[in-house]
Amino acid sequence: MRAVLQRVSKAEILIDKTKVRKISYGLVVLLCVMESDSEKEAEFLAKKIAEMRIFSDENDKLNLSITDIDGDMLIVSNFTLGAKWKKGRRPSFAESASPSKAKNLYSYFVECMKKYNIKNIKTGEFGADMQINLINDGPVTIMMDTEYE
Repeated sequence: MRAVLQRVSKAEILIDKTKVRKISYGLVVLLCVMESDSEKEAEFLAKKIAEMRIFSDENDKLNLSITDIDGDMLIVSNFTLGAKWKKGRRPSFAESASPSKAKNLYSYFVECMKKYNIKNIKTGEFGADMQINLINDGPVTIMMDTEYE
């Protein structure tokens, strides 16, 4: 699984130009399920994200996790993170999971995140047209890939 974490002061997602979901201080997680992924990778990544110390403490050190600060989370499926781009000019998404596998593991990942008692988890909608507006705080942006544990 691949993920891009963005620490945000706020974010909102517009889904199919009709539905809006908003979060306050916390994380936006763009998540890509790869063809080789299983529930094991979802569990591992969820735990790492929940425990990742990327929020500032009273001394302005990155020492607190999203659970420590009682932050919000927006999780959005994003198969384009699986792009292979070294050959040619058009990226290949052949290593991203098939839609049915990706949808199932994306849903499983969201359920895994809920086990960490994050107070407000919002999601995009798998396969929908979505626009995300966010204010990146810091900026703090972390790329994660379970292939490179």
